[in-house]
Amino acid sequence: MFFPVSGVETNPAVPFLVALVVSSFTSMGGVSGAFLLLPFQVSVLGFASPAVSPTNLVYNIVAIPSGVYRYLREGRMNWPLTWVVILGTLPGLLFGALIRIKWLPDPKHFKLFVGCVLLYIGVRLLYDQTPLARRKKAEILRFEAQVQERLKAVLAASGQSQGAGLPPAARVKTAAWNWRRVSYEFLGETFSFHAPALFALALVVGLIGGAYGIGGGAIIAPFVAAIFGLPIYTIAGAALLGTLITSVAGVGIYYCLVPFYPGQAVAPDLALGVLFGLGGFCGMYLGARLQKFVSAVIIRLGLGLIISGLALHYILGFFL
Repeated sequence: MFFPVSGVETNPAVPFLVALVVSSFTSMGGVSGAFLLLPFQVSVLGFASPAVSPTNLVYNIVAIPSGVYRYLREGRMNWPLTWVVILGTLPGLLFGALIRIKWLPDPKHFKLFVGCVLLYIGVRLLYDQTPLARRKKAEILRFEAQVQERLKAVLAASGQSQGAGLPPAARVKTAAWNWRRVSYEFLGETFSFHAPALFALALVVGLIGGAYGIGGGAIIAPFVAAIFGLPIYTIAGAALLGTLITSVAGVGIYYCLVPFYPGQAVAPDLALGVLFGLGGFCGMYLGARLQKFVSAVIIRLGLGLIISGLALHYILGFFL
């Protein structure tokens, strides 16, 4: 099958199956598969024009909604955190898209950029498995374990299970907010974060995501947990919804830039992106089901080695 927008010719089952396999593996490690699908499109399918970035964002738009629905249904959406992330990411996406079109249209230079982003993700995954990182994360893990125990106690006391009927204490509720600090309640405790600092982080993530073609949830969620000390339970939904909304906006931004760059392929290949997204939609569900059978350490080590190796391939290829 020929995809005229991207100029790719391949069996339509290929993007679906690749996304299925990639997202099944990456979702078990809590990492989005979008960052690995882009190198596949560039190196295997030969789709290296700026249009590949918004095409990769289409993957998020198709694959993520089921997860967002679950967080909304359970009352686990941290709305203040979500909106700060979105407001910070959106302008970053615009500048990232401009950087991609104006300064990274050459596949060789774009591969170097991709290699640098992948190297960060891969090294971080490998570092997280070292004794030093585990000692640093021990306090966070103990805190998360306490949160889970308290959550179980609240659910048991209410006679309810996780789902639409979650008791008020197990839901995320906004306590107070202003332009400097936002507070919310969860399990009887109040958590807060510095809004301008989170905005700045989201701005940088949006810039990277706009140029690369990822929503940025896999980058921003670990930072929010580690730097701001917020429970993962209250972060995941916000990161996921933020990724979804910014992906929609990112695709829209690339479409708006089409008239200004008539000589370049800027608009996404929707058909190709949807096929990847459908594979990712199924793969994320499959990964969630298989996760309990595979060691988290093995998953993260495997991902770290694969991603770091791919990153070095791109970076060294630029200089050789």
